[in-house]
Amino acid sequence: MNDNYQLAFVFPGQGSQALGMMSGLAENFSIVKGTFDQASEVLQLDLWELVQSGPLEELNQTVNTQPAMLCAGVAMWRVWCEQTDVRPGWMAGHSLGEYSALVCSGAIKFEDAINLVACRGKLMQEAVPAGIGAMAAIIGLEDHEVVAVCNESAQGEIVEAVNFNAPGQVVIAGHLSAINRSMALAKERGAKRALPLPVSVPSHCALMKPAAEKLAEYLTKIEINSPSTTVIHNVDVGSHNASEVICNALQEQLYKPVRWVDTIKFMFEQGVSEFVECGPGKVLVGLNKRIVKEAAHSFMYDLESLNKVKEQMNG
Repeated sequence: MNDNYQLAFVFPGQGSQALGMMSGLAENFSIVKGTFDQASEVLQLDLWELVQSGPLEELNQTVNTQPAMLCAGVAMWRVWCEQTDVRPGWMAGHSLGEYSALVCSGAIKFEDAINLVACRGKLMQEAVPAGIGAMAAIIGLEDHEVVAVCNESAQGEIVEAVNFNAPGQVVIAGHLSAINRSMALAKERGAKRALPLPVSVPSHCALMKPAAEKLAEYLTKIEINSPSTTVIHNVDVGSHNASEVICNALQEQLYKPVRWVDTIKFMFEQGVSEFVECGPGKVLVGLNKRIVKEAAHSFMYDLESLNKVKEQMNG
């Protein structure tokens, strides 16, 4: 094994799913379909069929999206491990992607994580009935300006800055009416855009506290080991080895902000010079390039991008 402490693998979360994802990779590597089959057995649901054929509305339900994205990230990692001895010194995942990082670092067994994220999705959907909560992306304001907009727009309801994704890009979550007021005020304050996001659950805000309390019960039933690779958590931009501390970080992650900018900056400051997005899409590459322009950024989710990253590593 060749641990590379200048290399970080980062895993995408909800929003990167797409019908047909991983299909090309599955044609070349049996472990891809095998990973989805493992999950299907746990869930008693044909996850591969859902991911390949839809319907899209069903795939986009958070209770299905979460296991599907976890599977995709882990499958990509397993292919990588079959193909090369190069291993990253660091891992992180955006929101749900943190679970992929914990599986790939050996902290949580894959089957346990599948059960856990399916439960997480169910608890999140139950915590806030459809139509009550919402999320929106605010583009072109400073972080502190978005926080101020939320504070002024709350009017007794909940609206919070929850994803600090990149400079000038912050996602807010909370009650639908408060989100609408925030979007209007953000535009008044000079935001380039304020876009409602197509999600059914207002993640990472105080409305998720009931879900977090229930998730804590499930977490105590799962074996969590010390990760073999340093995993940086969303909530505190720290790495943890003790199972109870990892449990707390995952519980708090449900109702506290995703500090993605701080996470990428921290790893860069520790000497990481190359970030690879491991899993469908290239959402994180786009964010990461804006956070640390000086580092190298790449993605892999199909045969072409896998081979490209392998060539870069061997070069």
